[in-house]
Amino acid sequence: MKKQLLFLLFSLYSIFILAQESYYNDVDLNLTGISLKEALATKIITTHTNNLSYTPGIWNAVMITDMNPLDNNEVLLIYGFEDGSDSDSTNDRERNINDNCTSNSCVGLWNREHVYPTSLATPDLDQDGTNGPPYADAHNLRPCDSQRNSSRGNKKFISGSGNSGPTGSGWYPGDEWKGDVARIIMYMYLRYDDRTLPSNVGIGSNSDTPDDMIDLFLQWNADDPVSDIEKQRNPYHENTSNSDAQGNRNPFIDNPRLATRIWGGPEAEDIWGIYSNTDTEAPSIPSGLLATNITTNSIELSWDASTDNIGVSSYDVYIDGNLEASTSNTNYTATELSSNITYDFTVSARDIAENISAQSSPLSVTTQEDIEAPSVPTNIVISDETDVSFKITWDPSTDNTEVIHYNIYLDDIFYDMINVSTYIVNGLTASTTYIVTLEAVDEVNNTSAQSTPVNATTTDGNSNTTMELLISEYVEGSSNNKAIEIANLLTSPVEVEGYNLRRDSNGSGEWSERFDLTGTIDVGDVMVIINGNADAQILINEADIIVANNQSTNYGEPLNFNGNDPVGLFKDDVLIDIVGVFGGGSSNFAKDVTLRRKSTIVEPNTNFNLDNEWEIFPLNTFDDIGGTHLTLSTEEYLWKQVSIYPNPTLNGFLNIKFNKDAKVEVFSIFGKKLIQTKINHLDSSIDISSLSKGIYFIKISHKELSLSTKIIKI
Repeated sequence: MKKQLLFLLFSLYSIFILAQESYYNDVDLNLTGISLKEALATKIITTHTNNLSYTPGIWNAVMITDMNPLDNNEVLLIYGFEDGSDSDSTNDRERNINDNCTSNSCVGLWNREHVYPTSLATPDLDQDGTNGPPYADAHNLRPCDSQRNSSRGNKKFISGSGNSGPTGSGWYPGDEWKGDVARIIMYMYLRYDDRTLPSNVGIGSNSDTPDDMIDLFLQWNADDPVSDIEKQRNPYHENTSNSDAQGNRNPFIDNPRLATRIWGGPEAEDIWGIYSNTDTEAPSIPSGLLATNITTNSIELSWDASTDNIGVSSYDVYIDGNLEASTSNTNYTATELSSNITYDFTVSARDIAENISAQSSPLSVTTQEDIEAPSVPTNIVISDETDVSFKITWDPSTDNTEVIHYNIYLDDIFYDMINVSTYIVNGLTASTTYIVTLEAVDEVNNTSAQSTPVNATTTDGNSNTTMELLISEYVEGSSNNKAIEIANLLTSPVEVEGYNLRRDSNGSGEWSERFDLTGTIDVGDVMVIINGNADAQILINEADIIVANNQSTNYGEPLNFNGNDPVGLFKDDVLIDIVGVFGGGSSNFAKDVTLRRKSTIVEPNTNFNLDNEWEIFPLNTFDDIGGTHLTLSTEEYLWKQVSIYPNPTLNGFLNIKFNKDAKVEVFSIFGKKLIQTKINHLDSSIDISSLSKGIYFIKISHKELSLSTKIIKI
């Protein structure tokens, strides 16, 4: 607010000092950019310990935080600019504290303005309909004349001058209030991240900022310094002994310069004086640099503290002259180093005014030589066998440094390398047994012994384990906000007749009555089934099937689950996928969370694997329901229709089964093209008799898509 209020503040808010508040003592204020944004966000999120009710919590809070310091019988109204002497009450700046909109008629009364409009958030601020946070975040709510509030509606903020009002299709908050607005939007962005993007609520450009902050709010934050009425809000809400205090503060009210340090733009006021003082003295050079606990890939460093005329805020650690990290401690552990390599370490000291010392004398340290091989891969399991493929999974190996990849062998011939512990072998021959062995390799090429051989046998083509529908989301929301999402990652639409869902109540080991599914799931689409008494609008909007919630359905069985109830997907009364462990007891595996299948999982699994297959989201996370985050790309769909066999091959012909016309190219491992030909949509083969024994790459091209894999001639 530019308008100066010449008064003594209410005693609760009378003392403000030119130094950061103790609230920020555990925040590294020397950070800049997104690092500072994340540090401040962590602070205001973790200290938001009291979720206020919209009524009466917010009413009670604003009557204190927005009280007119000149008259404790009044509140100040955001967007107001007139002292009440004209005939238009909607532009009043002050209003009697008790003239609020609790009656049926709001004319001439004040209510609560969501500065960041509820409907412009994604999802909206009251998505669950409970009027809880973020809808009732006190830092976003200010007293406002009810009619002026209605005039503003959800118009986006836009640049302007003078008093508040509509400007084109936008809304200008007024010269006195634009800084308040900017700092509220900045707070909401920190507190609720992408749900409350500044670019959704203001008209401006984010081309010069590192995220979605826009220049409009940065300019307003600099143009309109923090007023005393703004300063009343933070001390009240930090102090949770106040019954209607949230526990957190708005950092940009405490110091607008924080916004400049995060997003750039015009330099805003530095209330603390720590970023704009006249200190030009650098700290002393760190000394006593010492290395301990030297391993093959890490080194622990420590040093003596530097001194400074004001105070050292942090230390910069360099490796071979390159900045590695900043820390407020006098020790640091360098990790992810290479074995048997000599590194030069230096450290410099920094104060809050950005004065930086010279770097310390270099300390040369050599990591230990890694001569230890990883452990042998164990627990190798073969699954999902078809006539041309099978899946290998195994327990990850361990190593004193790090396992970089695994070598896969078929019949003692190297087949491929991979950096995860699961692999699908493709392009095989039907009714054939292959011997599978694995090796683990670390970064210096120490290689484990080969694993115990395991036999893998392809099918005859008539009894393949086929791809199936799978459960892609399990929503265990509050009250009756329960949903199951089923995804179709196959290459054709699926009629779901014959599929059903069942619940294992409390993991008791007994399935409920079946709930039969109806309809069709298109390729790459999902089906959403919800409890009939769900009240979250996004669930209602996305529902394909609604299970009636009444006594005859046992109140929505099986969509009446809690986080300790496994749910199974059945086809023709055979379990094909499950969330939770059948008969696993009341484990609360998904209590008050949403489980979402990881995008890398494309097949169902009757053995529930929470850590490897599912992502966990907070209670009432509905934003992805009805989405297709598991959907395979067109390229992946095409690959499921390709068979290349035999591979490895002994003879001069390679068979390619593909239901489309395509161009085929074969390359050496060095990228030289050796063969180019075409195949039609019928079963085809190509002549590779001219190739010597070895590993080659085959590329199949159809229109703009090209699919590549490895072939072996033996």
